[in-house]
Amino acid sequence: MKKLLVANRGEIAVRVIRTAKKMGIKTVAVFSEIDRNAPHVQQADEAVCIGKAPSSESYLRADKIIEVAKKLNVDAIHPGYGFLSENAAFAEICEQNNMIFVGPKPNSIKIMGSKLEAKKAVKAYNIPMVPGIDEAITDVSKAKAIAKDIGFPILIKASAGGGGKGMRVVEKEADLESQMQRAISEATSAFGDGSVFIEKYVASPRHIEIQIVADAHGQIFHFFERECSIQRRHQKVVEEAPSSVLTETLRDKMGNAAIKVAKACDYVGAGTVEFLLDEQLNFYFLEMNTRLQVEHPVTELISGYDLVELQIRIARGEKLQLKQTDLKIKGHALELRVYAEDPLNDFLPSVGLLERYKLPQGEGIRVDNGYVEGMEVPIYYDPMLAKLITYGENREEAIQIMRKAIDDFQVEGIQTTLTFGKFVCEHEAFKSGNFDTHFVKNYYKNEAPQKYSEEEAQVAALIAIKQFLDDQNLLRLPNS
Repeated sequence: MKKLLVANRGEIAVRVIRTAKKMGIKTVAVFSEIDRNAPHVQQADEAVCIGKAPSSESYLRADKIIEVAKKLNVDAIHPGYGFLSENAAFAEICEQNNMIFVGPKPNSIKIMGSKLEAKKAVKAYNIPMVPGIDEAITDVSKAKAIAKDIGFPILIKASAGGGGKGMRVVEKEADLESQMQRAISEATSAFGDGSVFIEKYVASPRHIEIQIVADAHGQIFHFFERECSIQRRHQKVVEEAPSSVLTETLRDKMGNAAIKVAKACDYVGAGTVEFLLDEQLNFYFLEMNTRLQVEHPVTELISGYDLVELQIRIARGEKLQLKQTDLKIKGHALELRVYAEDPLNDFLPSVGLLERYKLPQGEGIRVDNGYVEGMEVPIYYDPMLAKLITYGENREEAIQIMRKAIDDFQVEGIQTTLTFGKFVCEHEAFKSGNFDTHFVKNYYKNEAPQKYSEEEAQVAALIAIKQFLDDQNLLRLPNS
């Protein structure tokens, strides 16, 4: 592999380019017109514009990406995450054009891309699953019968879904029909597939995922867990590794279950198996993401391995010189996704000019970043600016470093999730490790507005006092 095209943008494109350069591999960036001055474009050896700002006219244009790859004699394509990363057809096109797709085989992507197909694939491996059905359903009367059988509350989920789209919690039978129609409609709109299924709603779950890495020689390893329970709209914002609630025994059980999931679809590459963990520490298979995860840096920091480098080595056909017993957890890592969103306005996007943008630095701080000061944050893409990652010898130290790093991260011109990250790190529920996926609903929505209005009142009072003293000083000047 001599030349790698990165079919993505922002911080993940920069991240892949960094490792490729370290490995002596030339890099090609593709970009939309609005990303012309983005860091990933500047850092690649070559860069080609592939279309207008909307992703449908640029980063999702597989034909244009392949055209550029052919023209520049590219050996391999790394899709990052999002866009075409879990598109089986794109992986097939790469193979048909004799280019290495740095990711799993198309069939693995297809199986795990459907939650229903994934459930069928792992059934033979006796992996715990949330009670429910493993078939698509549109008949409301049948849905009511199933819901009564497994008991309310239930969860209606889109089979082809992700990011909380096409997902509805139903507390009672009277709401089932309307919520089911909404879920089907939303799934059809978001994924072009209205298939939904029903499962028991786990009331107070933690979201735990296991990083797996599999080479083409039959070796599969798990790189421990990540705790991803701090979410808004079913999407992660704060992640950490390891989890504060897993015992060594439970960690081994979940790791082995994740390896079985990978076996179930003949997986090759880096992937993530997601589980729900209930209050009694029972775990249930949720889904598998057939790509690199946004939160992969926390795993890199506690394991000491570069996951992008492992992806590339596997894609080149190398046998990993590893044993599961070689892998050890060292220290603790946290990640805050720095989104261009307003946390006090239901996390709505906050686009505009980055008037000031200074990254924190120091021991234990890593920033995977995709922007520079003076850039516009566009409305066309995921609003993540950067990932702020901190590492310490233990959880308490990682949290303290994160609090300091948030204070030192300077952003003006837009709202960001930095204030939310600070709230999380200072909250007793998070510090104690006693939290679940309802953290935002239980604490932030009620406490944050009051906390920040009090802070604003204090600032306003200080400004008023300063103004009063300045005015008094001016009045005294003629007599002095």
